[in-house]
Amino acid sequence: MNNELFIGIYLDEDVATLVGTLLTAQGYRAITARDAGQLGKPDTDQLAYTVKERLTVLTHNRNDFEELHRQYLSTRKQHTGILSAVRRSPYQIASRLLELFNQTTADEMRNQLLYV
Repeated sequence: MNNELFIGIYLDEDVATLVGTLLTAQGYRAITARDAGQLGKPDTDQLAYTVKERLTVLTHNRNDFEELHRQYLSTRKQHTGILSAVRRSPYQIASRLLELFNQTTADEMRNQLLYV
């Protein structure tokens, strides 16, 4: 993986697309599952897509992505970060993400599972 400064975010299909719109308005790269043609694909494919595209995934699907995180670590595979968000308003989620983005680089997100 390359050294990256700014986190690019991939919104899993269960996350409101407004979150992506709010982040894009602040100058961040935000791609939805719909934008990426990934709707309906299994979580394993979603995470593999984010690795290929160097994006951190944002999801509400905590249990499945926690398991994928463990699988990646146990097999020494690298991912580009997983953010698990509690269901809140899109404005609250975007606000929390912007705080994180101001403190964390994309490179620092590698293999991390964080809760926002």
